[in-house]
Amino acid sequence: MKKIAVFASGSGSNFQAIVDAVNAGTLDAEIRLLVCDQPSAAVLQRAQQARIDRFCKSPKDFVDKTAFEKEIVQQLKSRDIEFIVLAGYMRLIGIAILKEYPESIVNIHPSLLPAFPGKDAIGQAMNAGVQVSGMTIHYVDAGMDTGPIIAQTEIQIHANDSRDDVQKRIQQAEHICYPKVLQELFTKETTNTAP
Repeated sequence: MKKIAVFASGSGSNFQAIVDAVNAGTLDAEIRLLVCDQPSAAVLQRAQQARIDRFCKSPKDFVDKTAFEKEIVQQLKSRDIEFIVLAGYMRLIGIAILKEYPESIVNIHPSLLPAFPGKDAIGQAMNAGVQVSGMTIHYVDAGMDTGPIIAQTEIQIHANDSRDDVQKRIQQAEHICYPKVLQELFTKETTNTAP
């Protein structure tokens, strides 16, 4: 069973989808820690209800990003975390975490990367007038949404759609796909490391 940490900054709907998949037995993982950078984020309540350890501090409480990330790494190591799942974490992962978890960090992003990286991908897509957007699951590297793509799902954008309409459809796709893709990754890793 893969020991994972989930990083989130907001409401935590993808975090909840992962928790639900673990509880249903469709995701062979143990969520040992939620890392959050927003003390008022709703995801903290979700983690508390699921009885999952929480680490929540603002980066402003540290002298710099490296000090903040070193504290996170300490928290991860103390719980034997093997894999990091970003689920609406609104910060770029820096070198302090990347070097400790090479090729062991994945992110979910609400666009068909490489299109519309960064913040407000849904707003970017709608402003560009595209008819198809979606979601991407990718490995994390030092860039912003630039790591190798693992999986993508398309969703249609209709002429009369509001931003909320599009966001709901993308989130529905995310909640189905993210746990499924994580399970595939963990199964593949287990197969590859088997004697």
